[in-house]
Amino acid sequence: MSDQADNRAPYAQIAAHYTELITSGELEPGTLLPSIKNLAQEWKVSTATAEKALRKLRTEGLVRGIHGIGTEVLDRPSPMSSGAQRQDRGRHSGSSWGSGERSDSHQAAVVSAPADVARALDVAAGSDVIRRRRVYRDRHGIVAHSTSWIPTRYGDLIPALAKSERLTGGTSLQLIAQATGRPITHRIDTASARLLTAEDAQLLELNPARPPTEPVVVMTAKFVDSESNVVEYGVDLGGPGRTWRTESEVTQ
Repeated sequence: MSDQADNRAPYAQIAAHYTELITSGELEPGTLLPSIKNLAQEWKVSTATAEKALRKLRTEGLVRGIHGIGTEVLDRPSPMSSGAQRQDRGRHSGSSWGSGERSDSHQAAVVSAPADVARALDVAAGSDVIRRRRVYRDRHGIVAHSTSWIPTRYGDLIPALAKSERLTGGTSLQLIAQATGRPITHRIDTASARLLTAEDAQLLELNPARPPTEPVVVMTAKFVDSESNVVEYGVDLGGPGRTWRTESEVTQ
């Protein structure tokens, strides 16, 4: 847990606490949350603040109110994260995993850059690039299949980038920034949806002969350092049924 002060409003702190417990699976579907009165006493806040926290959880689809019974935890897949959100988590916590997530199937290889990857990395098509792949999962299954494309010059500085194992000492972006002395200064994100190809289905561990007919979310993120070098291009392929959500404060 971070030692930094939590400057969020009390209702947001309460909601975040229960969001973590729900999405990690610690609070199972069907579990009843404390009543508004008990929540207010436990957190030493007003009943209005406690009610606002529960309303936020309902708005996010994590719980539902049952008249005369209380607030019940719902069962639903967690949304997938964008590359930018994973970078933010990595910077703040040292891990890019979302709540209740884990990653496995780490693979790395030096391969020829496909045309779209070459354009994103600003290299010639067919050039050697590092391709790092892993699968993010939670208790519902695959959240996303994630691929990071990295110019090979960074592999010369950090040999671990081309090895099929989980990185230690930080994310790929953190390791590259440390090795080059150039911080990552901005990123370019896209979000789209597409039908799964047979190759996509294999990456998501589905039957390639009969991929789902519903489109899935595809997120890309291009990361650029302080000297305008593209250091990484990430492509996240969402699992079937996964959505993407983001949240920000609105000031008036």
